[in-house]
Amino acid sequence: MSTTALRVVQETDGVDLAAAEQAAARFLHALGIRTDSEGLRRTPERMARAYAELFSPRPFDLTTFPNDEGYDELVLARAIPLRSVCEHHLLPFVGTAHVGYLPGRRILGLSKLARVVEHFACRPQVQERLTKQVADWLQEQLEPQGVGVVIEAEHTCMTLRGVQATGATTLTSTLLGALRTDARSRSEFLSLAGLPG
Repeated sequence: MSTTALRVVQETDGVDLAAAEQAAARFLHALGIRTDSEGLRRTPERMARAYAELFSPRPFDLTTFPNDEGYDELVLARAIPLRSVCEHHLLPFVGTAHVGYLPGRRILGLSKLARVVEHFACRPQVQERLTKQVADWLQEQLEPQGVGVVIEAEHTCMTLRGVQATGATTLTSTLLGALRTDARSRSEFLSLAGLPG
C-alpha cells in the first residue's frame, strides 16, 4: 500500500510578540485598565502569547492511502472539538465540527480530518467561511465522491456582549458532490452526524 503525504503549513508574515505585547498594553491603557498591579503586570505579555497561540495551527502531514478495497461508504468524524476567533470582534467561538466524505481512489488518515479543521480555525474567521474552506480543501486534496462539513458553535461575540444571547448556537453546513446531489447520501450524512435530515 503506497502512502502519500502532503506537508501542510500555514503561511504567516511572522509573529512579533514584543510588538504585540506593547500594543496590548496600549490597548488596555486606552480602555482605562491599569497594568501596574501584580496581577495585571504581565497581562499584556499573556494576551500577546494567547492570541499568537490561537492564530498558529500546528503543521501536519496530510496522509492518504490508496482505496485498494474500493470502500465507497461514508467516512465520518463526529464532534471534532473546534475553537476559533471571530474576525469581527476577535472574541472566541467554540463548538464541534462533523466532517465526512465518500471515498474516491484514496482514503485519508482519520486524525487528519481534525487537523484540517484546526488548520482553518486558527485564524480570525467567520463560521460560514470556515465551513466552506474545510469542505473545499478536502474536495481538492482527496477528490472524493462527496464531502460534508457541519459546524455548530457558540460565538462569545453574541453571548457575552451585544444581544447577550447566552446558549445560542450557530449551525453552518457545506455539502459537495454526492452528499449534495444524492438525497440518500445527504440524509445518511446528516443522520449519522446527529442532525435532522
